[in-house]
Amino acid sequence: MNKKEKRFISQKYIIRITIVAALGGLLFGYDTAVIAGTIGALEEKFNLNPALVGWAASSAVWGCVVGAAFSGYLSDRFGRKKILIITGLLFFVSALGSALVGSLSYFVAARFIGGLGVGAASMLSPLYISEAAPARIRGRLVSVYQLAIVIGINIVYVVNYFISTAGSESWNVEFGWRWMLGSEVIPAGIFFFLLFTVPESPRWLIANGKSKKAEDILIKINGATEAGVIEQEIKSTLNQEKGSLKELFGKRYRRALLVGVILALFSQITGINAIIYFAPEIFKSVGMGVESAFSQTILIGAINTIFTFIALWLIDKAGRRKLLLWGISGMVISLLGTVICFHNEYFEGPWLLLFILCFMASFSSSLGPIPWVMISEIFPTKTRGIAMSFCTLILWVGVILIAQLTPMALEGLGGATTFFIFLVNSIFLLLFTWSFIPETKQRSLEEIERNWK
Repeated sequence: MNKKEKRFISQKYIIRITIVAALGGLLFGYDTAVIAGTIGALEEKFNLNPALVGWAASSAVWGCVVGAAFSGYLSDRFGRKKILIITGLLFFVSALGSALVGSLSYFVAARFIGGLGVGAASMLSPLYISEAAPARIRGRLVSVYQLAIVIGINIVYVVNYFISTAGSESWNVEFGWRWMLGSEVIPAGIFFFLLFTVPESPRWLIANGKSKKAEDILIKINGATEAGVIEQEIKSTLNQEKGSLKELFGKRYRRALLVGVILALFSQITGINAIIYFAPEIFKSVGMGVESAFSQTILIGAINTIFTFIALWLIDKAGRRKLLLWGISGMVISLLGTVICFHNEYFEGPWLLLFILCFMASFSSSLGPIPWVMISEIFPTKTRGIAMSFCTLILWVGVILIAQLTPMALEGLGGATTFFIFLVNSIFLLLFTWSFIPETKQRSLEEIERNWK
């Protein structure tokens, strides 16, 4: 077998691993976006005020916080793969349970269980991919996770649309939302069973004294010569790490932690989830009909997908930092246009939709995938699980703020003020990126770690 054939086989192997792990992202997108199609029916079914609408929308997110908080420790203790398998089971139980509930309390409980899976997968899937991927294509492979989130959002938008048009409005209030939520059992089951076909993270295996198993996996991914070099790099780096929380929060990695936390938080509080969770309700509030509002949401999902593919193409070429600067600049301009539309009530023409689509394009090509890539590659191996868990926990705090407060903000403050807050957050993130975020493309995880030192 020649060198070219070996490289093809190794790439085929890592792509298969990546696709299976990225299904956690597909379920992340599916589970979080399904609420967009159900929230109107839930509001009527359970007679919810704006605060309870926010509670229904954010109930899964509270589970995400708990899942993200504990998944890092559990994955460091028991392995990335084992905890991912548990997340697949949580997704399945939640989808089935939330479709069968008879009260808001049971709905919240079922969604919370799914949130545990989403929170854990949102940290573990990119972590697992990052630890397995070769440095030369790591950015692209971890970005597949964000692509999977986007695909999950798109699938559920289409599913929601067809279910919403399958019956009358009263049928949707009574039964339609149940079918929307229950449909998640299919991707959840596929994810659960496919996880048994992939290996454990080679870096986790080495960190836990299982070098022989890790060596076999590294050879399959990188080839025999390169695998030996990578294995020695990992061992050398591990020997220099204490692997303690004190080390993670110490002076050496303070900048890495700051970058991870700011990217995680501001990727959520710059407006993306206000659109993903409440797009149909936003469009209906400015005079669009139900069917039109759902079809506009599908268009948003299509733009999200197209520009995520662009991010995949550019992230290992242009680099993380440059994409962030361009993308966040586009978000700032789009949000400014959205604020103007709401302030002046420009709802008749295409402008509001156009600015929201431009925002989605800018986000999807930059702030969508890049935080997942960077927080999976900037921390030391021994504490990478707990560090990513902490950053992902902060991310979900941001999601809670948006899911809980957006309905109240739209009603109490209006669209102009709500989107102005997102605009201010985006300007801050743009300045932070310019001043603090380094470039990490084409560097091994160990090289990135040495640079922080």
